[in-house]
Amino acid sequence: VQLVESGGGSVQAGGSLRLACTASGAPFGDYHIMWFRQAPGKEREGVSCVARSAGSTYYADSVKGRFTISRDNVASTVYLQMNNLKVNDTANYRCAASRSSCFVKDFDAWGQGTLVTVSS
Repeated sequence: VQLVESGGGSVQAGGSLRLACTASGAPFGDYHIMWFRQAPGKEREGVSCVARSAGSTYYADSVKGRFTISRDNVASTVYLQMNNLKVNDTANYRCAASRSSCFVKDFDAWGQGTLVTVSS
């Protein structure tokens, strides 16, 4: 499976962005999709995940109540709606796909990432 992210950009604190992770090359419904982010000088953080059935989701504490993940298996796309953005949400956001689980060490595929910059 190949993944391509889109939707990043620059926004002021309090604003919103919607990221998209679009897959090709394999049955999208077979994969759990996790969004990660990494800011300069910081470790990579798992932000949110949606199971392949869309029956369960995961959010890091840092984004609960502000971010919403959803998936459209017909469009082979997972969305991450990010509201009330904060300066410390600034990072490169990448999606990753796994057939096994949201919480694996090694994902089957990664996207290249999309940059989100939040200014005060």
